[in-house]
Amino acid sequence: WVRLEESGGRSVQAGGSLTLSCATSGESVRDYCMGWVRLAPDRVREGVAAIDSDGTINYPTSVKGRFTATRDYAKGPLSLHMTSLTPDDSAVYHCALAWRPDCDGFDFNRWGQGTPVTVSS
Repeated sequence: WVRLEESGGRSVQAGGSLTLSCATSGESVRDYCMGWVRLAPDRVREGVAAIDSDGTINYPTSVKGRFTATRDYAKGPLSLHMTSLTPDDSAVYHCALAWRPDCDGFDFNRWGQGTPVTVSS
């Protein structure tokens, strides 16, 4: 059993930066893939970061170079630092986990409740 709880979402101006955090509780997540997905109205869910248990990180083209994901393998927390934000980045951001070591892209099994990010122009 694992609980994922996101925080840090808020409204920002375009061009700004924001860091999201994800706290975990329950069993250890160090051996599992973790990452972030976002969901905006009228858009498909999009994975924006995936960190394998060995530390390999993948980003989609849409955020590569702007978003940086990190994780604390000992304690579980996950962070997502976002820069150069645009209105297209507005979404609810969810911490996510897959019950396996490799993320296989952005294929997650479990998500937190999410934290909203609004980027205004």
